[in-house]
Amino acid sequence: MKRVRIFLLFIFALLFFSCQVTETIHFNENGSGTITVEMLRIEQSYQQLAGEEYNKDEVFVDTTYVFDDYISKYSETFSKLTPEDKAVFNAYKGVKVHTKKNSFEKEFRTTFTQNFLQANQIADLYKTQEYVSDIVHNYALSAEEHYYKVAFQLSSNEFKRMVTIIDEEHLKREQATINNYKKQLGDKKMHQRITLSYHFTKNIKSVSIPNAKVSPDKKSVEITFGLLESLFDPISTSVVIVFEE
Repeated sequence: MKRVRIFLLFIFALLFFSCQVTETIHFNENGSGTITVEMLRIEQSYQQLAGEEYNKDEVFVDTTYVFDDYISKYSETFSKLTPEDKAVFNAYKGVKVHTKKNSFEKEFRTTFTQNFLQANQIADLYKTQEYVSDIVHNYALSAEEHYYKVAFQLSSNEFKRMVTIIDEEHLKREQATINNYKKQLGDKKMHQRITLSYHFTKNIKSVSIPNAKVSPDKKSVEITFGLLESLFDPISTSVVIVFEE
């Protein structure tokens, strides 16, 4: 029986439960920094989809863990992995996950945080929960079906958010799913966005995305995409930011 993967459940949730995603990076002068990815359910939009079931939710969860906790807890399983798989999981060491689901307060939020020494060490945080499941259930990474990956790069004169398609066939399947979802939505007004918020110590000269909003001091930028559009065409969320000399 094919297992239901957390990543697909996450994508399903993004598609069917109105969500705001915010990806924030703060860089220090030496290139180190902190990245935070927050996924917040927008209640007004979610209520449109849930209808009468909206007030029947009874969920109360408030947990925090670090990815390393699972490597330690399942050390025997981890020790048997290939060097390649270990390298993938080790990239998530230090990643902290905070999940809060409170039906009474109507707050459903998951936050991923990572401190890094260099931009190229930033993990693809959107896959964190899935990789935790892989360790817990001893699933092989070769069975994963990701269709894109996100990476970052910072040099003296520019910053890059690089999105690469790694499975064209899977991309086509996801695009078909998204098109069907849009038809089901009809005229409903959903709040589904992903916002990139980047903060630097250098002045920004240019941004590759036309609708980018650069701060008055030129040291930060905010870029917003439609969430469904970003999943339909992940490469569209690639960003190049050039700094002043």
